[in-house]
Amino acid sequence: MKTRARGAARRPRKGQSERPFLSINMAISGDGKIASANRALTSFGSERDSRHFYELRTQADAVLCGARTIEEAHSTMGNGGDEFTRLRLRTGKQEYPLRVVISGSGSISPTAEIWSHSYGPIIVATTTRAPARRLDWLKEHAAAVHISRSHDIDWPEFLGWLRREHRVERALSEGGGVVNDGLIRAGVVGELHLTWCPLLIAGRKAPTISDGLGVAALADASRFKLVYCRKVGSEWFLRYRPV
Repeated sequence: MKTRARGAARRPRKGQSERPFLSINMAISGDGKIASANRALTSFGSERDSRHFYELRTQADAVLCGARTIEEAHSTMGNGGDEFTRLRLRTGKQEYPLRVVISGSGSISPTAEIWSHSYGPIIVATTTRAPARRLDWLKEHAAAVHISRSHDIDWPEFLGWLRREHRVERALSEGGGVVNDGLIRAGVVGELHLTWCPLLIAGRKAPTISDGLGVAALADASRFKLVYCRKVGSEWFLRYRPV
C-alpha cells in the first residue's frame, strides 16, 4: 500500500529556503470538525490514520502544536515508538523531533503531560502578551523560548529562526485551529494533509481545521489544489498544495 508520507517533500517555494518546509496534518469529520465542542472528543481517526500521523512525524525536524491542544489531548509529542524511531534514524534525523509549543500568551499548564517526558527538546513560541512571570517559568523549563514582538506569532520570522538557530528543514503543524489559521494566513504552508473521517460531530462551537481570524471576503481565501487522494476503508486520505 502506498503511503502518503512517501515522496511528500516538495521543491521549496519562493522564500521557502529561508524557513522550513511546513506541512499541516489534521483528521476531520465529515462536517469539518477536529474535536467536539467540549473537547472531550479529540481523536477519532482509524488505526491507519494513526499510523499516517506518526509517519509524517518521522519526516519532521520539528512538530508544532498549540498549547490548548496539547493539554486537551494529553499529548507528549513523542515519535510513536521504536518502529518510527528507526525510520527517523534511517533518514539521518535525530531520534526525536523538536517539540514546539505555541501559545501567544505563554499559558501552558506546568502540569501538562508534555513536561513529564524527555522526548526531544521543548521550544515555546509566544508573544509580548506573555506576562513576565510566565516567561521566567518557561525559560527555566523549556530548551528555548522565542518571543514574537507583536500581538500574534510572527510566523515567517519564527520559522526563519527555527531554520537558522535549530537547523529545522521540515516542520509539521498538528493544530489546533487557531494555530493553523495563523499559518495559512501568513502564507507559510507548503502542504496540507487531511484525513476525512466518516462521522458527523456537529455543534457551532466545535473547532474546525482553521479557526481564528479568518478572512472577510471570499476573494481573500487561501487556495489549495488536491494533489493526492486515496480511500482506505471508510476514510479518505487527501493531500493539498497551495495554489
